[in-house]
Amino acid sequence: MALELKLPASAADGGLETYRLSGTPVAQGTYSPARSRLAFAAAHVVADPLGDNSPGAPAVIDWEHTLEFRRHLWSLGLSVAEAMDTAQRGMGLDWKATQELIRRSAAEAPDGRIAVGVGTDQLTAPASLDAVIGAYEEQLAVAEDVDAQPIMMASRALCAAAESPDDYRKVYDRLLTQSSRPVILHWLGSMFDPALDGYWGSASFDSAADTVVGLINDNVAKVDGIKISLLDASYEVALRNRLPEGIRLYTGDDFNYPELIRGDENRHSDALLGIFAAIAPAAATALKALDDGDLAEYERVFAPTVPLARQIFSAPTYYYKTGIAFLAWLNGFQPGFTMVGGLQTGRSLPHLADTFRLADQAGVLMNPEVAVDRFGQLLRVSGVDA
Repeated sequence: MALELKLPASAADGGLETYRLSGTPVAQGTYSPARSRLAFAAAHVVADPLGDNSPGAPAVIDWEHTLEFRRHLWSLGLSVAEAMDTAQRGMGLDWKATQELIRRSAAEAPDGRIAVGVGTDQLTAPASLDAVIGAYEEQLAVAEDVDAQPIMMASRALCAAAESPDDYRKVYDRLLTQSSRPVILHWLGSMFDPALDGYWGSASFDSAADTVVGLINDNVAKVDGIKISLLDASYEVALRNRLPEGIRLYTGDDFNYPELIRGDENRHSDALLGIFAAIAPAAATALKALDDGDLAEYERVFAPTVPLARQIFSAPTYYYKTGIAFLAWLNGFQPGFTMVGGLQTGRSLPHLADTFRLADQAGVLMNPEVAVDRFGQLLRVSGVDA
């Protein structure tokens, strides 16, 4: 008998409709890291349901389930991008909790398969460029202390303090000279964080790209690559084609990742994606197919995940973290649908219902019976008699 439940209707007139699950879960397994691409999943944190995780309160984390989710990602051959915006940096995860997250996760990472976000979010007031540098240096020291690759996160404080592209160069040139290993730079668009509008000193992509490429060209030995999250494949390809040989472009485009990772006749992108945390089994399966040269299988596996990704990362995009935690809960990786900062309220029930449908169709509901039972619980608690 097919599994079914009543969900809020997709149509604008509201109401409920019966939804029958039709997807086939992607086969589970243990994978080695992909050979042809580097692939990081940016992981979320699990809130302690008994903690005071109200908006503005210090984060109280369920460490057991947070780390278990990372073990799941590692078992699939994915690396973990730790303490990134997916982990609610600047949206509920404070610096004290971030440090503990980095140390705990790095202690368990196999073969160094971890990179960690280095930012300035411990600053709580408008800051000078020197204060921004100092905040970055403090966080860089934590990354180096646990021997994790640093990801130099885009900084709200720097965006507010900088008056020109030269100010960005002052900060990044200083930090790159201090890093003991090549870093991953980070270009996060304003759709992910409105406070980053005009990052790199210009609202023009071409002008901002000139600053980034100049920075990389002058610091090739200290840059592993750059993650770009602008949700525009043409921008990513344009930047990718300008990078020096040996510098990686890590796609952060949660809308167009299959084509960007596949690449073209010139170059391809590696991956550093929040959506990979939600579709981890599919990502692992698709990357194995790419390793094997089976592009048809690669496309077949990834294709149904794209509508799900576009749903999770739909505007306002910065609430995508709610969808990541929602799917982790449906898949049994956390005991409740709660988030630090109370961010579980960031998406409406109809939005989550559409996410549920698309997750089923993408084959990423790992145990459909559990997922149906859990979403049924959410409906009842929300006052829906389904």
